[in-house]
Amino acid sequence: MADPAGPEIQRLIQLLARLPGLGPRSARRAALHLIKRRDQLMGPLADALAVANERVVSCSCCGNVDTTDPCTICRDARRDPSIIVVVEDVSDLWALERAGAVPGRYHVLGGVLSALDGIRPEDLAIPRLVERASAPDMREVILALNATVDGQTTAHYLTDALAGLPVKVTRLAHGVPVGGELDYLDEGTLSAAMRQRTTF
Repeated sequence: MADPAGPEIQRLIQLLARLPGLGPRSARRAALHLIKRRDQLMGPLADALAVANERVVSCSCCGNVDTTDPCTICRDARRDPSIIVVVEDVSDLWALERAGAVPGRYHVLGGVLSALDGIRPEDLAIPRLVERASAPDMREVILALNATVDGQTTAHYLTDALAGLPVKVTRLAHGVPVGGELDYLDEGTLSAAMRQRTTF
């Protein structure tokens, strides 16, 4: 049976299917929606993609993506330059920024150590982190890595890499989320919450 759409539309569907969270069926629906709303969506989206492709760069200091280098966060004079928050990826940086909880600056590793995926220390931005943490005015490095096996392995590796420096190395607390009910939490979360209990 022949394809119901031409090669140009098939290519659009294939490219959309590569996006996270979109499989072939979702990509077909998205492509049809874009085609139906060509004036309102497809043209502006194509323009936005062209501009992003031309102007977006990685920050040479922290690894964030922005249209300036250094990025807006690194240039923000209101942030405490003596605190570095280490994250796995830019999406984690954006999540912390939405929460408005970070007083310092960031460092994007570009992944986590993973023996299964073949990701080694030299594949990540670890040397740059050690260099930044070695600055004389640096006080604290906060490891804001995911609570996965690979995230925790990376946190331990970074703790060892930073051990000789006069900086405090901390990590995010793990445990009961705000509004969480104990009955719905997994055993690992409950154990971590109990180990990291604080004075009330």
